Amino acid sequence: MRNLITTMAMALAFTVNVQAQEVQDKVAEKENLQLAGNWDKTFPKSDKVEHEKVTFVNRYGITLVADLYRPKDKKGACPALAVSGPFGAVKEQSSGLYAQRLAEDGFITLAFDPSFTGESGGHPRNLASPDINTEDFSAAVDYLISREDVAADKTGIVGICGFGGFAVNAAAIDTRIKATIAVTMYDISRCTANGYYDGADDAASRQKMRKALNAQRTEDIRNGTYKRSVMNPEPAADAPQFMKDYYDYYKTSRGFHPRSINSGQGWNLTSSLAFLNAPILAYASEIESAVMLVHGEKAHSRYFSEDTFRLLKGDNKRLLIVPDAVHCDLYDDMSVIPFAEIAAFLKENL
Repeated sequence: MRNLITTMAMALAFTVNVQAQEVQDKVAEKENLQLAGNWDKTFPKSDKVEHEKVTFVNRYGITLVADLYRPKDKKGACPALAVSGPFGAVKEQSSGLYAQRLAEDGFITLAFDPSFTGESGGHPRNLASPDINTEDFSAAVDYLISREDVAADKTGIVGICGFGGFAVNAAAIDTRIKATIAVTMYDISRCTANGYYDGADDAASRQKMRKALNAQRTEDIRNGTYKRSVMNPEPAADAPQFMKDYYDYYKTSRGFHPRSINSGQGWNLTSSLAFLNAPILAYASEIESAVMLVHGEKAHSRYFSEDTFRLLKGDNKRLLIVPDAVHCDLYDDMSVIPFAEIAAFLKENL
């Protein structure tokens, strides 16, 4: 009888695995994603790594598209990293640069387009979600640990800008993540609900925003379209310096990419609704795995990392302030980004 039960259980497990694979295959086929075949990154291709484009499905059934970078001539299973960000960027921009560079240090890296953006699937387009974008990191971990060339117990994540905040949130929920790097981090929930430097942290300001966004939602459903934001227009002479820095990265040859929300596509305006109700760093203090926050000394966003660091506990947490750097310097300035310190922290903790 016991043997019969065991056999039945094994058969059921096999059936479940087959069904799960069939579901993933059907979802990937249903989305019928059209992927670019050429090297269309904003950075040159390294001759030290191998590159291929891959797809995987998150637990919401959304097919994500990613660039996988592998160190050449690496033998055996390697530590691995999932990389994404900035918020509104695509994998052909900063996250791909980080992924390729860290692959040169011996990691298998996966730079992915978040749900609803870039080459990844999901509808409506150009949407953000505190839950789904956190899940995107865990889905990337799912993919990595399923690979034979990845050491499943040595998996970390790297988030840039707004995806630094999602990365910290992912570390709080996903115990498979052994090390997290958050670079030039934004807490998108806090910034949305409170404004920059918490300058609009009051109920009246939030209620005004709720009314405006829900009015937009009504307009969208009546029109059958989703209105988008205008991202990074050419700034006025007296605009804050960080707005000029964003324009310089996203709207010039330095970092422009046609699939990037920040380069011109614009966000679905009603994306902001979810962030008003969902603080993403509520359980940051319970993260037991290693976390390093990296921020520029002169970045307008520096307070996000400093305040988050105060929440973290344990001697495996580090805040690294890069002298003289501003927010966007850490997107692509290879002379400023502290890759040696990042790689050393990851190797120590993976």
